[in-house]
Amino acid sequence: MNNVVIRWPRFLTPTQLSQIIRNQNNPLTALQIFHYSKTKYPNYKHNGPVYTTMINILANSDRLSEMKSLLHEMKHDSSCQFNESIFVTAINAYSNAGLLDEAVSLYKTLPHFNCVDWTQSFFTLLELLLKDSRFDTACRLYLDSSIHFEVKCGIRGLNILIGTLCSRKRSDIALDIFMETYDQACYPDRETYKLLMKGLCDDGRLNDATHLLYSMFRRISQKGCGQDVVIYRILLEALCDNGQVEEAAEILHKVLRKGLKAPRRNQASNLSQRLERESLEGVKCLVNEALLRGGVPSSASYSAMVNDLYSEGRIEEGNRVFDEMRERGFRPPVSTYEGKITALCKQGRADFAEDVVEKEMVQWNFVPTVRTYNILIKGLCMEGKSMRAVRYLSKMVEQVGCVANEESYGILVDGLCSEGHFVEASKAFDKMLDNKYRPNNAAYNKVIGGLCIVDRRYEAVLWLEEMVSHGRMPEVCVWNLLVLAVCFDSTEASVFVDILCRVTNS
Repeated sequence: MNNVVIRWPRFLTPTQLSQIIRNQNNPLTALQIFHYSKTKYPNYKHNGPVYTTMINILANSDRLSEMKSLLHEMKHDSSCQFNESIFVTAINAYSNAGLLDEAVSLYKTLPHFNCVDWTQSFFTLLELLLKDSRFDTACRLYLDSSIHFEVKCGIRGLNILIGTLCSRKRSDIALDIFMETYDQACYPDRETYKLLMKGLCDDGRLNDATHLLYSMFRRISQKGCGQDVVIYRILLEALCDNGQVEEAAEILHKVLRKGLKAPRRNQASNLSQRLERESLEGVKCLVNEALLRGGVPSSASYSAMVNDLYSEGRIEEGNRVFDEMRERGFRPPVSTYEGKITALCKQGRADFAEDVVEKEMVQWNFVPTVRTYNILIKGLCMEGKSMRAVRYLSKMVEQVGCVANEESYGILVDGLCSEGHFVEASKAFDKMLDNKYRPNNAAYNKVIGGLCIVDRRYEAVLWLEEMVSHGRMPEVCVWNLLVLAVCFDSTEASVFVDILCRVTNS
């Protein structure tokens, strides 16, 4: 504190304190100022937002012990009401450090805080537990939280549970949970049916999937609703893949009659004959065509079908449906283009993804978003084309209302370092800090270590100073590279030794 120069106001407000501690590079210095403020101003009291600022700083700097102490202090500040975002940040910080049990313990103590809404904290912890395959703990959390008025589990919690269980090949448990939902006055939506239908089909439980479809007819399907086609398609294609083309044709007729617009009798018989003559891929195309033409055409139904095809890597089929969508006058959302770019990048076709952003979107009067650029940058970096990705960072700067975020810089720095472009990574790092984003320890270690490898000792030591000023320390292997780099050139060794001594003593 003695070395920090602060221009204190005559009367301190929480907003002013938040600004002061945000301007500190070192999180420990910020914490000292945070505590000292109540000594300097006896009548001053912290509020929720200033606690949130301090917790964010400690969490982003991996100062978890200090964060835990501050959370304990918050429990005793009953006059201060907290927004649940503060607990979401803490839960994520514990999870990133591999301390998920600490996150669970924090959630259990939420009744001791002056916080009236825990919903987002519940969803965050539920997803983390399921991701870690801790199903028993997740189910207990779901059941225990459903009785608290501060947590609005609703259908979103059910969908998270069912979606994760199905992705882990446990559609049997997901189906049991689904069967109990109506008894608990929780009514599944289309997303619930879609997740469970996919899980059952992936596990080969086609009889259960067929019964689920008939249940959907009774409960949520609306005559002519095009949004249901994605769910119908999952079962019909699974039956085709299993060689049950006749069963698929029979169910398709029921779908067209009960779920969508009823076809004429001769159209139905022609469809059956065509299904029998086609190859497997041809059958799937006919099924998709029948479902799209059988429903009431809408942007939602086309977008749902296109996004599903792209997510499955069936780009050519997705393109055909996408073209038909635009020809019929429906304007797709930007997310549909993002789905196409993602699919192309996953298949190692980032060059074509670039064409989508620079030509196709421009042709149809669409403006790329930050998310669009991030997907493309990641795809280029995965293919070893990070230098081409750099120019998209510049494009975001030039585009009005499109500001590169922390993820943009993180992806690019990681990609540049993985290809050995450490000088360019250092420049991107510089822009990242200019925009007030704080890199993590891994990013610092890669850049500093890489600069040492390419004999850019001076820049490496400068980044070391920057890292230490933020209360972080490099890994041992990075220290070794720094020492080797400094000792390699005896003419400059004394200068760098002085800097290193100053850094380590700060």
